[in-house]
Amino acid sequence: MDDLDLEKLRAPLPLPSYPEGFRSGFACFVGRPNVGKSTLMNALVGQKVAITSDRPQTTRRTVRGIVHRDDAQLIIVDTPGLHKPRTLLGERLDSLVRSTLVEVDVIAFCLPADEPIGRGDTYIARELAAQRDTPVVALVTKTDRTDRAGVTRQLMAVEQLGEWADIVPVSAQSGFQVDTVADVLCGHLPEGPPLYPDGDLTDEPDEMLVAELIREASLEGVRDELPHSIAVVVDEMAPRENSRPGRELVDIYASLYVERSSQKAIVIGAKGARLREVGSAARRQIEALLGTRVFLDLRVKVAKDWQRDPKQLRRLGFDQQT
Repeated sequence: MDDLDLEKLRAPLPLPSYPEGFRSGFACFVGRPNVGKSTLMNALVGQKVAITSDRPQTTRRTVRGIVHRDDAQLIIVDTPGLHKPRTLLGERLDSLVRSTLVEVDVIAFCLPADEPIGRGDTYIARELAAQRDTPVVALVTKTDRTDRAGVTRQLMAVEQLGEWADIVPVSAQSGFQVDTVADVLCGHLPEGPPLYPDGDLTDEPDEMLVAELIREASLEGVRDELPHSIAVVVDEMAPRENSRPGRELVDIYASLYVERSSQKAIVIGAKGARLREVGSAARRQIEALLGTRVFLDLRVKVAKDWQRDPKQLRRLGFDQQT
């Protein structure tokens, strides 16, 4: 998990001139697990930069997506869902979210329209009340999953939950008010030059995006308890030598780590059928990302209790102190 290092990113790049009144800065998406943060970020960016799943705690890192506008550049920081940690990994993710909150220009608190306000939402609202120097916008997500009366009830419930700079209902799936969310968040950014070159949609390295796409494919159709135990590492990724022009190929070798041998059997499936499905689904997404053909080799390995083992966490890329 990379530190945000926002101060370094704020150093203006040698970019073309920008219009007077141009705004740029960072917005953090926060909320309990599975409230649509990653899906909304992808909708705002206009391209998939964060994996999504109906499994809670899909996001394990801060992922940055960049929204380019004529009048602003909005960098969205998608964070893991805040929850009561039960593992060392959970503790680190929770700490990562808290450290992000104090480094951004505006916080977007996501609450789904189709679920009642719960203890998790109330807990996060109390945490955000302490962020007195940063505006907090409440986003009522997934409005497509309920009717107008349900959205109205949720808006009223959210209004009672705390003091918000703005409250905006939105649906990433239907596109309802996605542009309005961008307008509202950009309105809370400071004036300044763009921080990323035009055309950049994320600063995530390709290897990290590939690993996340493989993990996303592996989350589909597995037992409820398994997704939290899957980690993916790209061991090697390089263009294949001597590829014919127009037939370029990228070779990718990746490892899926689980915590127990029984989980390894689930991921591989009968006679390897499940792993082949994962590979096919992931390869299609990776080829779309890289714009070239891909040879994908997946291996499943056991790293016993890796979510609770500092050494294993470090080896799997979760090595930042939090």
